[in-house]
Amino acid sequence: MTNRIAWPILRRSLVAILRGVRPDEVEGIVGALIEEGFEAIEVPLNSPDPISSIEKIAKTFGASCLIGGGTMLSVEDVDRVADVGGKLMVSPNVDPEVIARTTERGLVSMPGVFTPSEALLALKSGASALKFFPAGALGVAGISAIKPILPKDAIIGAVGGVSDISFADYAKIGIRTFGLGSSLYKPGDGVETVRTRAKAAIQAYDAAFAHE
Repeated sequence: MTNRIAWPILRRSLVAILRGVRPDEVEGIVGALIEEGFEAIEVPLNSPDPISSIEKIAKTFGASCLIGGGTMLSVEDVDRVADVGGKLMVSPNVDPEVIARTTERGLVSMPGVFTPSEALLALKSGASALKFFPAGALGVAGISAIKPILPKDAIIGAVGGVSDISFADYAKIGIRTFGLGSSLYKPGDGVETVRTRAKAAIQAYDAAFAHE
């Protein structure tokens, strides 16, 4: 049986994806996100100097927030992020070696999947959660069709083309984990712009799950 690190229990299962964020601005932006209610932050490795950004926010916010890297494509990527305090490893694909390394280091793994075969392979390899990506292409109907063949306790996340306006639709099929990228942050956005979008996302999330 493959070891699996459990997806953490979060008040709101939302991952902020800060693609393109710079080290000199990351602390202010993450601070605003956390103040508004986000508890998980991903800095994709195709951002400027991502390891520096991850190290900064892991030191400042890591005790109370799940901080990590995205676009994790190799075992070396996992080690680089883990060595500076990152605890969340998000990939656009399923690479059993990346998942295994993440698990070996006791960290949270969220590989990207699009098909039933990829989803089941990711879980077999020890993924903490599944990142259905790009969810906008699959849509609610696509994920809903795949969901019955997955274990009932699998954490299913929708990422890519997802925003606060689609939470309610996904909630209807039992999806409560989301990754928000450009709807939350684009390179060049200031702290207050991100704060305003974060506030809207939190309000929409709470509204979508108000009856649970």
